[in-house]
Amino acid sequence: MGLGVAAACVSAWLVTLTVYDIRERRLPNWLTVPGALAVLAVAAATGRGVPALMGAVGLAGVYLVVHLMSPASMGAGDVKLAVGVGGLTGAYGLDVWALAAIVAPLLTAVWAVAAVYRRSGSAVPHGPSMCVATMAAVALVIL
Repeated sequence: MGLGVAAACVSAWLVTLTVYDIRERRLPNWLTVPGALAVLAVAAATGRGVPALMGAVGLAGVYLVVHLMSPASMGAGDVKLAVGVGGLTGAYGLDVWALAAIVAPLLTAVWAVAAVYRRSGSAVPHGPSMCVATMAAVALVIL
C-alpha cells in the first residue's frame, strides 16, 4: 500500500471520527476499534509494530487512568481512540507521539474556553482534538 493511499485512508478515518464525535458526542466501537487494529497491523507489516504498540499502550494507558478517575471528563471512546492515534503517532517516533499527546488536550482546552466565552454550556468532545493533533503531527513528518 502506497503512502498516499494509507494517508487517504487514515485521513478519512480521522475526519469521520471527528464529525461523528461533534454530532453525536460519542465515539463508537465500530469506528475506533477497526481503525486501531488497522493502524497496528499496517505498522507491524511495515516494520514499525513495536513503536506503534508502545505508542498505543502508552497513550491509551494515560487516557484510561483519566477515564477511571473521572468518567464524566473523558469517555471510554476517547480511551479506545487513543489506541489508534497513539499507535499511529508512535509508529513515527517518540517526538511525533509526544507532540500529538500534548497538542490534543491543549486544543480541547482552547475549544472549552471558547465555549464558555460563547456561553454555549455544551460539553466539548475531546475526540476531534485527538484527531486534529494526530493529523498535524504525522503531516509534519510525511509532508
